[in-house]
This record gives sequence, structure tokens and C-alpha cells, in this order.
Amino acid sequence: MAACTRGLVARPFGIKTRLKVSCNHGDVRMPVSRQCLVSCKPVSAKSMLPLSFSSQRFRRLSKKHGLHLRCSSKSSAPQSRDTPPKRDTGIASEKEWGINLLDEEVKEFGTNEDGSTWYRESGEDLGENGYRCRWAHMGGQNHDGSVEWKETWWEKSDWTGYKELGAEKSGKNAEGDSWWETWKEVLYQDEWSNLARIERGAEKQAKSGTEDAGWYEKWWEKYDAKGWTEKGAHKYGRLNEQSWWEKWGEHYDGRGFVLKWTDKWAETKLGTRWGDKWEEKFFAGIGSRQGETWHVSPAGERWSRTWGEEHFGDGKVHKYGKSTTGESWDIVVDEETFYESEPHYGWADVVGDSTQLLSIKPVERPPGVFPDFGSSTPPETDDPGPGPTVPPPDQ
Repeated sequence: MAACTRGLVARPFGIKTRLKVSCNHGDVRMPVSRQCLVSCKPVSAKSMLPLSFSSQRFRRLSKKHGLHLRCSSKSSAPQSRDTPPKRDTGIASEKEWGINLLDEEVKEFGTNEDGSTWYRESGEDLGENGYRCRWAHMGGQNHDGSVEWKETWWEKSDWTGYKELGAEKSGKNAEGDSWWETWKEVLYQDEWSNLARIERGAEKQAKSGTEDAGWYEKWWEKYDAKGWTEKGAHKYGRLNEQSWWEKWGEHYDGRGFVLKWTDKWAETKLGTRWGDKWEEKFFAGIGSRQGETWHVSPAGERWSRTWGEEHFGDGKVHKYGKSTTGESWDIVVDEETFYESEPHYGWADVVGDSTQLLSIKPVERPPGVFPDFGSSTPPETDDPGPGPTVPPPDQ
């Protein structure tokens, strides 16, 4: 079964959405409506103003749309969770997913009084090197198939200490709106450092059935036992004539060095484009910040402002910048340097929140049989690496 391959295969990228764009250097976020999808208002071409969404129809996505799971068999039907994922909410916790795998194989289905159907099955797959995958599939649909939901849970382990807990769900409603979400967390031993690592990730998407609208997000986090941490996200959205993108990342080496960056931009079908990007690097109080804000008109006219800061660690900061309209500055000021050398959520936090992952029990290893560490494949993530940089002005 698909859920029990060595890695979870991502669904094809097939969404489009829409946004609310603004710059927040602290949180590196685009504040957006918590609705699944929404409707559009005009935006200013001069700045990154909110593109608001407010489709009343999408507010109804969380309802059951007539899919009543009243069981007609002796066992109860699985409970539908046919609600779309929420935007810009990061990676959910184990408790939020509520994964509960059975210790026995089950295969059952039924039809409810209103004609809707449901199914549920669970099992276990075994492989080489002590590989075991316990899984469960469940789902249902209304009488004509226009409303449907599916959900899969799994846990994997082998003799190398590799452990994985994951879930995937999808659904659609009678209006043609559809959504999909996957989540997983992994524990394994890094082959280079021999340190334990925990990685968490989530992908979410939703698409309108009646509008050219949808959105997609991919989030990932990586931690090791010495404090090394990486975090990042890719986001995309579209609503009719407007589209937006955002990428950001954070890297902490566990010894005091930190790199943070973000790059976000938006455009309309008329040709207007605008964006903002920045980056900071620090170690032992010494480092730099730099960025750019830009705008391109439908006629191709470009405006931009670049800026930078050099922090020397002695209370002095060199600030410089320029724009295409002729403004410029190049000064040294007395200013305190502040940056976060450690993530606000690190190794101790992720271990404390991964109790279900850590409690996965592998198949018992026979005496005299040793694990093959070369066969345990670490999870694949789309780490984009450091973001774009802006060079200092010519001296």
C-alpha cells in the first residue's frame, strides 16, 4: 500500500490560491485569512497590501455536506474528518492528529440509512532488516459520490532505530471543492554525526471547484541532539487574476551561528509584480542584515530599495542603502545588536512532543542478527538552502 513504502510520495502539485501579503521580519509570515479559500479585493501596486479573502461558500467547507455516518452494521463506522486544512498553521502535533492504530487486522464496510457508505481496514506489512509498517485506511462518501473523504494512518520502524508516524487525509464536497493534507514525523540516526535526529513535515492544499483559486503549503523542521536545527516553508496561492508565493528558512548550527531569510512576492495577470526579501547572519554578536523591497509596473517600470546592516559586536552598526529613485544612506550608529542564537522551539521541545513516535516498538530482533544501517532511508525534505542576498554598496 502506498502509505507503507519507504517514503511518503507527495501528490502532484495542482493547486492555486490567494493571499494576503504583508511583511513581518520577526515571524516571517504572511498573515492570511483562516478560511480555506476566499474572494478578492483590489490591491495597491505600490506596496504589499492585504489581498483579502471572504468567500461565504468556503466557510461551509467544514460542514458535513450531508455525509451522515450512521452505522448499519454491528461495529461503529469511522468518524468523518472531512474538513479542509487551515492555512498558515504550520505543523500540527501528534495530539491534534489523534492517530490510533489497532493491534489487529480489520476490514469492514457499511451503508448508512441515507445511502452514504463507509469503509475501514487496518493491517501490518513486514520487510527486511526488521521493517514493519502498521497502517489503517478509512473513508466514506454520500449516495452519489459527490461528497467524499479518506484518511490513512501509519507507523513504521526497523532494527536501525528508524521510526516514523504519519497521516494523510483528503476530501471533496458537492460544489467540487477539494483538499488534501499529509503529516509525518521521523526519528533516525544521522549517518555522518551518529546523532539522533527528529524531523517533522506537513503538506497542505485546497482547490476551488468553481473559481480559479487554491493554495498550497509545505512545512518542515529538523532537529538533532546537539541543538542543530533547520526550519522552513514554501507557500503558494492564487485567486483568479492574483497569485502569491513565499519561502522562508532558519538554520541554527547549535554552536551560536544563526541564518534566517525570507523571500515573498506577488503578481497580477495585468503584469504588476511586487515583493520583499531579507536575510540575516550572526555569530557571537557579529553579523549582518540585508534586504530588498521592489515593484514592477505592467509597463515594465521597476522600483527597488536595497538596505543593509553590518554589526561589529562593539555597539557600532554600519547602515547603508539606496533606491532607484536616487535616495541613499551610509552611516555608522551606536546601536545594540539583538538576534536569536537559539530556536524558540528546539530539541528538548520536539522530544517532549513526540511521545507517540518514540513509543513505537520495532519487531523483536533475533539473537545474532544485526541491523543493516545502509538500508534505512532518512526522510526526504525540500530544503531550499539560504535565501537570496543583497550585496553592500560600492565603497
